[in-house]
Amino acid sequence: MPLTSHRRLVVSATMIAALAAGVAPATHASAADAPTATRQASAAVPQSPAAARAAATAVPAPDMEGVVAALDAAMANGAPGAMARFSGPGGVQSRAVGVQDRVNGTPMDIGSRFRIGSVSKTFSTVVLLQLVQEGRLTLDAPVNTYLPGLLPDDRITVRHLLTHRSGLADYTDPMFANTVPGFESVRNKVFGYQELVDLSLALPRTTEPGVSYKYSNANFVVVGMLIEKLTGRPVADAYQRRIFEPLGLRHTSYVHPDTRIAGRHVRGYLYPDTAGEPLVDSTEQTVSWAQSAGAVISDAADLNTFTKALVRGRLLSSAMMAEMTTVTPTDTTNTRFYGLGLRRYDLSCGTRVYGHTGTVQGFYTYAFSTRDGRRSLSAVANSTNRGAVNTALGGTLEAAFCGKKPASAARSASPAARDFSSLPAERDLPERH
Repeated sequence: MPLTSHRRLVVSATMIAALAAGVAPATHASAADAPTATRQASAAVPQSPAAARAAATAVPAPDMEGVVAALDAAMANGAPGAMARFSGPGGVQSRAVGVQDRVNGTPMDIGSRFRIGSVSKTFSTVVLLQLVQEGRLTLDAPVNTYLPGLLPDDRITVRHLLTHRSGLADYTDPMFANTVPGFESVRNKVFGYQELVDLSLALPRTTEPGVSYKYSNANFVVVGMLIEKLTGRPVADAYQRRIFEPLGLRHTSYVHPDTRIAGRHVRGYLYPDTAGEPLVDSTEQTVSWAQSAGAVISDAADLNTFTKALVRGRLLSSAMMAEMTTVTPTDTTNTRFYGLGLRRYDLSCGTRVYGHTGTVQGFYTYAFSTRDGRRSLSAVANSTNRGAVNTALGGTLEAAFCGKKPASAARSASPAARDFSSLPAERDLPERH
């Protein structure tokens, strides 16, 4: 079915006083977030003159036209729809374009839920670091201390898992070597954690423990095993009691192995490897191949709330946050880094944002906040196996956090201040396009 040309833009605003209180209070769609048929002008709740001046001098205003341009670029590269929600000193602003359902033409809705993929890794990390705070494990202890005999190398520590420096191979590389057949083979399958670890251990290790960064979903499968071993409860229970409930994340859930996304939600679409073949609706699946590495469901408002609460110390102690935000490079661009289950991206304006990217069949996600929690962005596009869509969606970060760039600044930018949106997106799953 051809992509619809329908576009929608929605805008909502909240008062600066509500944001200053800590976690954003509204975790559901407001009236201003309801579907509309046309683009609307940005709305903002009035501030006092003093507050407006302070906000204006403290941080650049988000370039919401640039955000829309990035969303449109994601669509131009093949996504049926895309959306972004920015929360800052001036309130909340949301943008949505295209459709969230190609069959019935439902416009993309900022209040809809979606699969967040590897953003789940940050949720899993928070739970594990809370257990570290409680004295139940130590970051630099061997994994085999807590899961005896699981791994063939006693040098692999808990920290190595959280930083992707364990050397455990990513079993998703061969699993999804043929994108659609690979997906269909696991769409309704229910794996045990041990099965996924065995798939990783059957492959050659990628590096010696601690030597270098190599992204692997296997690391966070083991993190899930640690959580369940130390708590004696399913990982879903740990998410619910330790994160979802305390933060009031009413639209965030972990339903593995249920295949459904409850309520109003975005449908995801997977591009086949062969050009010209029809997109595959990948919305319903167990996500059992990922589990604690990527099976959480959420919405844009809840993701803003989560990343903001995290960096503001609502979930972890200052000591644990220092550990989590101690980063090493993931590539040679000097712009992209990884801490403990957390990415740091250094944008062209000098702003550093913390969060994670997510890829699960049919959904690309970005969820990031500044270190002080004053500004946060969540963005999603509903197609995958299309790297250009992922890269385009990443352009929302530059526009939202750096604001509108003067032409003169763009011409004089140094290599160290290169525009983040010009870099190909980091991949959380194998891709052919």
